[in-house]
Amino acid sequence: MSGTDGLAPEVREYVNAMAAVFPDVGGTVTDPVEARRMLDAIVVPFPRGKVGSVADRTIPGPRDAPELPVRIYRPSSAGGGARPTVVFFHGGGWVLGGLESHDRLCRQICRDADAVVVAVAYRLAPEARCPAQVEDAYAAVSWAADHLAELGGEHGALVVAGDSAGGNLATCSTLLARERGGPALALQVLIYPCTDAALDTASHRRNGHGYYLTQRHMRWFREQYLGPGGDHPLASPLRADLTRLPPAHVVTAGCDPVCDEGRAYAAKLKDAGVPVTEDHYPRMFHGFLALANAVDDAREALAGVAGAIAGSGEPWGGPLGGMTT
Repeated sequence: MSGTDGLAPEVREYVNAMAAVFPDVGGTVTDPVEARRMLDAIVVPFPRGKVGSVADRTIPGPRDAPELPVRIYRPSSAGGGARPTVVFFHGGGWVLGGLESHDRLCRQICRDADAVVVAVAYRLAPEARCPAQVEDAYAAVSWAADHLAELGGEHGALVVAGDSAGGNLATCSTLLARERGGPALALQVLIYPCTDAALDTASHRRNGHGYYLTQRHMRWFREQYLGPGGDHPLASPLRADLTRLPPAHVVTAGCDPVCDEGRAYAAKLKDAGVPVTEDHYPRMFHGFLALANAVDDAREALAGVAGAIAGSGEPWGGPLGGMTT
C-alpha cells in the first residue's frame, strides 16, 4: 500500500514537478545513458550559492582504475583556525548524477559549515559495478586525508558525507577505513542513505509511489549497481558490524522509500556504541534538501548538517576513527 497523505502540503507541487521530469528509469527509460541525458537537461530554478572558490581537477583513483574527477569548494571567509574538510558523494542510485547535479548542495554545505568540500565523481553503474564505487570513495577519502594542508583544512576534521546512494558510499568508506587502518574520520553525514539492498522495508511499500522516487526506480538502480540477481555486502551496510565507526549525523524523511533503512542504520550505530544525531522529518520526501531555499524543513535540515560538520572537531577515538570497544 502507498499513499501521499503524509506529505507536507507546501512541498506537493515540488514533488509533482520532480516526478514529471525525473527519468522513468526501469519503466519507459531503461538505458542509463539516456537517463543521464534526461537528468542533465532538467533546469533547476534555484540559484547557485556563492563560495570563495570552486576548482575542478582529477585525483588518483584506486589501483588500476581511472583517475577521479573532483570539484573542490573553498569558503569565502578567511577563517580563524582549522576548518573541516568534507568529502561528498552524490546520490543518483549509483547510476545517475555527478558534480553538476549536486553543485548547489555542495556550495551550501561549504558556505554554511565554513568547510572545504571535495565533491567526487565516482564511477557509475552499470559500466562499473559494486564495489567499484566504494573503492573510488575510499580512494578519494584517502587522498583528502593526505592533502589537508593543500585543501586548506590542515589539522581540521575530515568528514565524509553523501545523500541517498552517496550516503551509502560515505558510510561504506568508513567501514573500509576501519578495516584498512585509516584514515581517521571525525564524522559521517548520511542524508537519507541507502543502507539495505533488499528494498523490503515497510517504508518501501508505504512510500513506493506518489513521492517521485518509486519502487520501480529503486529496483532498476539496484540491478544496474549489482547486476541481475547480484548482491554485495557493501551494498547493505545495515548488515555490517558497525562498531568503531566515527560519529554520525543522519537525516531521514518520512515520505521516502528508504526512510526505514536510514532510521534502522542510525539505531544500529547507536547500539554499536557510535554517537549519533538524527534529524527526522516525517512530512518530507527523498531529495528534500534541494529545497533549502524554499521550504522550512529543508532549511532546518541543511542547518543541522552544517552544524554537525562545523562542530565535528578531531577524529573520534584514535587513529581509526570510531569508538574503541
